[in-house]
Amino acid sequence: MDGNESWTIRAYQEDDQDQVIDLWRVSFPDDGVIHEPKAAISRKLKVQRDLFLVGELDGKVIATALAGFDGYRGWVYRVAVAREAQNRGYGRAIMLETERRLREMGCAKLNLQVRANNSDVLKFYEGLGYSISENISMGKIL
Repeated sequence: MDGNESWTIRAYQEDDQDQVIDLWRVSFPDDGVIHEPKAAISRKLKVQRDLFLVGELDGKVIATALAGFDGYRGWVYRVAVAREAQNRGYGRAIMLETERRLREMGCAKLNLQVRANNSDVLKFYEGLGYSISENISMGKIL
């Protein structure tokens, strides 16, 4: 990030939808039907919509983070930064803001999942203080 840009992190607004969908389609090209962007956005807006963050640079959405807190643990999903803006601090900034908001809600531990073969993203999170947990992640599509 440099000081000549207009950078802000804020809660998602409905008129961000097209830009967010475009960002996610590029950032998560292998997503299946369960992650269809419009449906994911709709579900998130029903629960803790203030934890759906976008990073805006000069009027364009270039980063996202979705988070949730169930009173016990926090989770973060859909952290994305536009390719042309990567490695400039925007991902770090949106993650730190996500953590700050969760901490204010009383969240003591934050979890996230990364695909095992995504070594660049693993390095990014390790640089933010995250470590690999020796757990098995299980899921079920409802």
